[in-house]
Amino acid sequence: MRRSILTAAALTATLALTACSGGAEEPAGEESSAPDGAGATLTVWVDETRQAAVEDAATGFEEATGAQVEVVLKNFEDIRPDFLAQVPTGKGPDITVGAHDWLGELTTNGVVAPIELGDTADAFEPVSVAAFTQDGQVYGLPYAVENIALIRNTELAPEAPATWDDAIAAGEEAGTRYPLLIQTSTEGDPYTYYPLQTSFGAPVFEQNEDGSYTPELALGGEGGTAFAQWLAEQAEAGTLSTDVTYDVAVAAFAKGESPFIVGGPWMLEQFADVDVAIDPIPSAGGEPAQPFVGVAGFYVSAQSENALLANDFLVNHMATPEAQLALYEAGDRPPALLEAADTASEDPVTAGFREVGADAVPMPSLPEMGAVWAYWGVTEAAIISGKSEPEAAWQKMVDDIQGEIG
Repeated sequence: MRRSILTAAALTATLALTACSGGAEEPAGEESSAPDGAGATLTVWVDETRQAAVEDAATGFEEATGAQVEVVLKNFEDIRPDFLAQVPTGKGPDITVGAHDWLGELTTNGVVAPIELGDTADAFEPVSVAAFTQDGQVYGLPYAVENIALIRNTELAPEAPATWDDAIAAGEEAGTRYPLLIQTSTEGDPYTYYPLQTSFGAPVFEQNEDGSYTPELALGGEGGTAFAQWLAEQAEAGTLSTDVTYDVAVAAFAKGESPFIVGGPWMLEQFADVDVAIDPIPSAGGEPAQPFVGVAGFYVSAQSENALLANDFLVNHMATPEAQLALYEAGDRPPALLEAADTASEDPVTAGFREVGADAVPMPSLPEMGAVWAYWGVTEAAIISGKSEPEAAWQKMVDDIQGEIG
């Protein structure tokens, strides 16, 4: 398990990032091309987890530009509604921390502006930039990538399973109470089940070449039906159950009652006494099992009077190895910046989640996702509990979602 990754080597790493609208860091001895921010103030909304890292980056920005940075601490759950309410009135911050799946709502309401990454886009994990991309424009500076994977107890299962059936067989051979743990409830958990669904060729929406989504549903058809039938079969075999809630699953894995659990890095603190490895989620349907990726980043307000300065702060001060490693230390999520991610990957657990995330897909930020969530999980739970016939229930779900999104 990793702890401090901010070694002296990491702290001295530099990455010269250039943005189309921001200034570049110049080699030592040359005049800086940072924009003149004398007399200007940037307001940045952050939560407690990101506060220290943003304040440290702000110090360097203030020295380089002459601008002032006011860091405002807010509860994370208040940031999105307050941003949506205040920006249209000309209030709110210049920059806010946020999640990529807010993007659809933020752009629909016209409260965020595109940012200019320029050539620096190649310095980030591709999936992190894709997550903040809409209609060919990038709307966020990514700093962390989050996804689920297969967490394995190496004492109970020395080898990573290649398929779902292999995992179940290894779990049965281990003789534990559960061959594999995957959280479910009476309302389902489509986020955690999504990689298994994609392994049947049934993604939630169609994707464009740049990784962005179209509002065209893709979770129906033969792939969706096959996944629904598989859910019923696994439930009948006792592998899946709505009785295995998040708390039950985490407690059971921590006690050594299963060699495998499907989950994310937020679980790891509770597994401090377990020797774990992080593996790809095994395919159940034959195609790659691709979990959702959630990307954290920073948005620029559409009403900011200092948009160029805001862009410069993000691209040249929050997109450095130092800043992104500081955010990693605070939040335990692999950095989005490749150089920082390489350093963080000295820890094998972080490296494992990063490897899985590189082949994952961004969670859709389309406003239409609201309709999907409303029907998705409860349908899966009804199939797993035996309350609904799988094919009919899945088709009704697709029809209900399509009817709501039009």
